[in-house]
Amino acid sequence: MKKNWKKLLAGLIVLALVVAFFVPLPYYVTRPGSADKLSPLVSVEGYPSKSEGVFRLVTIAMGQANIYSYLAAKVMPYQEIEKESDVRGENETDEEYNVRQLSLMNQSKNNAIQVAYKAAGKSVKIEYRGVYVLSVMKDAPAAKYLQAGDLITAIDGKTFESSAEFIKYVRSKKVGDKVEVSYKHQDKSEKASIELIDIDKKGTPGIGISLVDDQKLVTDPAIKIDSEKIGGPSAGLMFTLEIYNHFGKTDWTKGRNIAGTGTIDVDGNVGRIGGIDQKVVAADRDDVEIFFAPDDTVTAEMKKFEPGAVSNYAEAVKTAKAIDSKMKIVPVKTFQDALDYLKTVKEKK
Repeated sequence: MKKNWKKLLAGLIVLALVVAFFVPLPYYVTRPGSADKLSPLVSVEGYPSKSEGVFRLVTIAMGQANIYSYLAAKVMPYQEIEKESDVRGENETDEEYNVRQLSLMNQSKNNAIQVAYKAAGKSVKIEYRGVYVLSVMKDAPAAKYLQAGDLITAIDGKTFESSAEFIKYVRSKKVGDKVEVSYKHQDKSEKASIELIDIDKKGTPGIGISLVDDQKLVTDPAIKIDSEKIGGPSAGLMFTLEIYNHFGKTDWTKGRNIAGTGTIDVDGNVGRIGGIDQKVVAADRDDVEIFFAPDDTVTAEMKKFEPGAVSNYAEAVKTAKAIDSKMKIVPVKTFQDALDYLKTVKEKK
C-alpha cells in the first residue's frame, strides 16, 4: 500500500513539473540573441555588395516565462524579467503585438533607405498608401470588420495624404455618425459602414483604432530588404550603413566585423534602444570588433522613471568591460558620426 502511495505521489510530482513547464506566467524573459549578417538581407539592383567585412544587426531573444525560465532569469547574468504589461499594450493580442513590431521595423527600414539613398545622391520618393491599423478596441463597432494589419484607404470615398488628415476628417463628425470605410484585408478590398464612438470619454469621435501612416518608397535603383523575421526599430542605423555601403567605391566595413544598434529617423539621427547590455554580449559572442552604440541624452524626465538611467553608450562601455570584451564601443548620435568614425579605421588585411 505504501509503495502505491509513493508511486502516486511521484507521478503527481512529475505531472506538476510537466504542467508547470507549459503554464505561462505574466512575465517575459529577455536574453542576448544573435548578431546577424546584413548583407544577405539587402539587395540593390545594379549595385552588388562589395564588402570584405561585415555589418551586423544585433537581436534580443524574448519569450513568455514559465516557472523554470523565470527562476533561471533570476540568477543568470544578462537575462531580464519584464512584466507582460510593460511589453504589451493594454488588451493587446498576440497578433496586434506582432503587427506593431513589424510596423516599427518597416518604418525603421524606410527611414534607413531614405537616409542612405539621400547620402549617396540616389532617387527616393514617398507614396502614401493609407492608414495602417495597429490595433482595434475590442468593444468598438469597428472590431466587427477591422483587424490589426488592415489598410484603410478611404473614408466616405475620400482619400488622404496623411493620418493627420484622416483623423481631422473623422473628428469633424459626431459620436454615433456612421462612416463608410474602404480598407484592404489580406490584399482583398472591402467596405464597411462603421459607427463612430467616443474614444476618450470626452466626446471625441473616432473609429476605435490605433494607427500609423503606411508609406511605400519608390527608389532608383530598386532595393529589396528581407526583414519579415525582424521586429522593432533598433536595427535602423545598421541597415542604413549596409544600404549605403552598396554605393560608391569605398568599402565602409574596412574588412572588419562590425555591429551596432540604434533607431534611425529620416534626418539620420540615431535613437536610444532597450537591452543594450544584452546586445553587447550577443555581439561579443560573434567576435565583433567595432560596436556602434547610441550616444543619447538622458533627460530629467527619464530620470524620474528610472533614477539610475544612463546613456546607451555608457551602458555598452560598462557591459563590455564587465565581460572583458575587446570590442571597440563607438558612440554615435547620427549616421554621419558612424561614417566619420569608419573613415579613421584602417583596412584589415
